Amino acid sequence: MARKPQYRALAGIDRNALAAFQAGIRKRYTDEQILEELSASAKRLGRSPTMREFAADPETTVHPQTVIEHFGSWNEAKRTAGLVPRRFATREELLELLKGLGEELGRVPTARDIEEHRGRMPSKSLYWHTFGSLANALREAGFDVPVGEEKLERALEQGVALAHKLKRLPKFADWSDARRADESLLTEWQIYRMFEGRRGAWSTFQFLIRERLVGSGARVAPDGRVV
Repeated sequence: MARKPQYRALAGIDRNALAAFQAGIRKRYTDEQILEELSASAKRLGRSPTMREFAADPETTVHPQTVIEHFGSWNEAKRTAGLVPRRFATREELLELLKGLGEELGRVPTARDIEEHRGRMPSKSLYWHTFGSLANALREAGFDVPVGEEKLERALEQGVALAHKLKRLPKFADWSDARRADESLLTEWQIYRMFEGRRGAWSTFQFLIRERLVGSGARVAPDGRVV
């Protein structure tokens, strides 16, 4: 037995006219216009937007439900726009994105490259969580990544994080103190040996951290303060 509509106004609706109207509403935006809105929102946010973030973006004119009606799902729309679903990317999708970035750059992508392409690339932490390290992900994607480079990349990532925490470039003693509190850090001597333990080894490491900080938009004073 068919259920009667709760309101009389609904009972009198011409279903064919309603279907035509709804189809017309959906066609107000082309797929291309919706994809442009998604990409523009991601660029403003600096990351792939969630439905809530997209709806709250004052410069968007498309409702998330319209996006879903056009593409079948929110994540499918983001994939079509070249954006990464923030929670549901598979290992295969992550690897394909790395391969694509490498082809675009013409070289092996770095963590800094991933940061600079936020919005259409997932975070480097997602690669670390999924593959154990960015270097592992790069190798699985078919890139030639020497072991020594993996260790240096890890040291630089840790160095940048410590510099932000200390508000200055870490000194040898700073690293020693931090290592006692967090055993996941490489030891100061492991880092020292990466530069063959020669004179100026630690300041060379500090210089590389400085370059990474500046590249991410931070300001580093001549005395090493991060401002």
